[in-house]
Amino acid sequence: MNCSPFVIGIAGGTGSGKTTLATKLKSAIPEDSIILSHDFYYHANADIPFEQRVMMNYDHPNSFDTDLMIKDIKKLKSGQAIDYGQYSFETYTKTSKTVHLEPTRVIIVEGILIFDNKELLDLMDIKVFVDTDADIRLIRRLTRDVKERNRSLDSVISQYMSTVKPMHEQFVEPSKKYADIIIPQGGENLVALHMLVDRINALINHTTENEIN
Repeated sequence: MNCSPFVIGIAGGTGSGKTTLATKLKSAIPEDSIILSHDFYYHANADIPFEQRVMMNYDHPNSFDTDLMIKDIKKLKSGQAIDYGQYSFETYTKTSKTVHLEPTRVIIVEGILIFDNKELLDLMDIKVFVDTDADIRLIRRLTRDVKERNRSLDSVISQYMSTVKPMHEQFVEPSKKYADIIIPQGGENLVALHMLVDRINALINHTTENEIN
């Protein structure tokens, strides 16, 4: 890969549709692309007992090893492969497994707090914020955590009220001001998705033509 990759940042609150948008975007771009989620970079906290890990605030910027994510994106942009550790949302820690990623033409970065860190923000060529009503986000969060992460309804609601909602108001919502594009309803907004794909393809084609010339 001769060209420096384009980095597309997709932020928004929990359950807003970030992952859906990222997945549809990846499928729609005719170039090689990968998705790098901020969730991959939660601190392992392996030295903390499980009972305490359950009670921690996972929606605060300090919960993430964002510095490592920045290093990995810089490696990908420079043409180097990376290996990131897999995170378990059932045990609240890293597993022993890793995922290998080769550099690609487009890097899609997604997460609730990716616009909160300036150094990470500066690596992005296009910044997208997915804006979805709070009640819809809560319903999606409940459904996901109960069905996919084996959590009780009471624990999900408790976590939402104690950390998710206040952290959204303190960190996530204010970061919307850094977005180049605000998309209501995320991946379900096909008009916005197609416009975004067209813009990315135009940037890729423009860069390719300049390199040929």
